Amino acid sequence: MTKSELLQSLAEKLGKTRKEVSEMIEALVDMAYTETKKNGEFTIPGLGKLVKKRRDARQGRNPATGATIQIPAKTVVKFRLAKQAKDSIL
Repeated sequence: MTKSELLQSLAEKLGKTRKEVSEMIEALVDMAYTETKKNGEFTIPGLGKLVKKRRDARQGRNPATGATIQIPAKTVVKFRLAKQAKDSIL
Protein backbone atom coordinates (compact mmCIF):
# COMPACT_ATOMS: atom_id res chain seq x y z
CA MET A 1 0.00 0.00 0.00
CA THR A 2 1.44 3.35 -1.01
CA LYS A 3 1.23 6.49 1.10
CA SER A 4 -1.41 7.90 -1.23
CA GLU A 5 -3.53 4.75 -0.94
CA LEU A 6 -3.13 4.79 2.84
CA LEU A 7 -4.26 8.42 3.06
CA GLN A 8 -7.25 7.76 0.80
CA SER A 9 -8.33 4.68 2.76
CA LEU A 10 -8.02 6.40 6.15
CA ALA A 11 -9.83 9.49 4.88
CA GLU A 12 -12.77 7.36 3.74
CA LYS A 13 -12.91 5.33 6.98
CA LEU A 14 -12.65 8.37 9.26
CA GLY A 15 -14.77 10.77 7.22
CA LYS A 16 -11.90 13.28 7.09
CA THR A 17 -10.09 14.97 4.24
CA ARG A 18 -6.80 13.60 2.92
CA LYS A 19 -5.08 16.74 4.19
CA GLU A 20 -6.36 16.19 7.75
CA VAL A 21 -5.32 12.53 7.68
CA SER A 22 -1.90 13.48 6.30
CA GLU A 23 -1.40 15.99 9.12
CA MET A 24 -2.38 13.36 11.72
CA ILE A 25 0.08 10.82 10.32
CA GLU A 26 2.86 13.42 10.16
CA ALA A 27 2.15 14.39 13.79
CA LEU A 28 2.25 10.71 14.84
CA VAL A 29 5.58 10.17 13.06
CA ASP A 30 7.09 13.34 14.57
CA MET A 31 5.90 12.28 18.03
CA ALA A 32 7.39 8.79 17.52
CA TYR A 33 10.78 10.29 16.57
CA THR A 34 10.95 12.74 19.47
CA GLU A 35 9.69 10.30 22.13
CA THR A 36 12.03 7.52 20.98
CA LYS A 37 14.96 9.90 21.01
CA LYS A 38 14.05 11.35 24.42
CA ASN A 39 12.72 8.30 26.34
CA GLY A 40 14.21 5.40 24.40
CA GLU A 41 10.86 3.95 23.31
CA PHE A 42 7.51 4.82 21.73
CA THR A 43 4.49 2.50 21.86
CA ILE A 44 1.59 2.33 19.42
CA PRO A 45 -1.02 0.23 21.29
CA GLY A 46 -2.03 -2.88 19.38
CA LEU A 47 0.77 -2.49 16.82
CA GLY A 48 4.13 -2.43 18.56
CA LYS A 49 6.89 -0.25 19.92
CA LEU A 50 9.99 1.54 18.67
CA VAL A 51 12.93 0.87 20.99
CA LYS A 52 16.29 2.68 20.98
CA LYS A 53 19.14 0.33 21.86
CA ARG A 54 22.88 0.75 22.15
CA ARG A 55 25.13 -1.79 20.39
CA ASP A 56 28.60 -2.29 21.83
CA ALA A 57 31.73 -2.25 19.69
CA ARG A 58 32.67 -5.68 18.34
CA GLN A 59 34.98 -7.58 16.04
CA GLY A 60 33.75 -8.31 12.54
CA ARG A 61 35.11 -9.94 9.42
CA ASN A 62 35.33 -8.56 5.90
CA PRO A 63 33.65 -11.28 3.79
CA ALA A 64 35.67 -10.41 0.68
CA THR A 65 39.16 -10.53 2.24
CA GLY A 66 38.59 -12.39 5.48
CA ALA A 67 40.37 -9.60 7.37
CA THR A 68 39.26 -8.84 10.94
CA ILE A 69 37.79 -5.35 11.39
CA GLN A 70 36.62 -3.36 14.38
CA ILE A 71 32.93 -2.38 14.24
CA PRO A 72 32.32 0.75 16.36
CA ALA A 73 29.59 1.09 18.98
CA LYS A 74 26.38 2.71 17.78
CA THR A 75 22.75 3.31 18.67
CA VAL A 76 20.06 1.54 16.64
CA VAL A 77 16.26 1.65 16.59
CA LYS A 78 14.29 -1.60 16.56
CA PHE A 79 10.57 -2.25 16.15
CA ARG A 80 9.00 -4.86 18.41
CA LEU A 81 5.68 -6.16 17.19
CA ALA A 82 2.90 -6.33 19.80
CA LYS A 83 1.48 -9.74 20.74
CA GLN A 84 -1.97 -8.64 19.58
CA ALA A 85 -0.56 -7.81 16.11
CA LYS A 86 1.32 -11.13 15.93
CA ASP A 87 -1.81 -13.07 16.81
CA SER A 88 -3.89 -11.17 14.23
CA ILE A 89 -1.37 -11.43 11.39
CA LEU A 90 0.24 -14.81 11.92
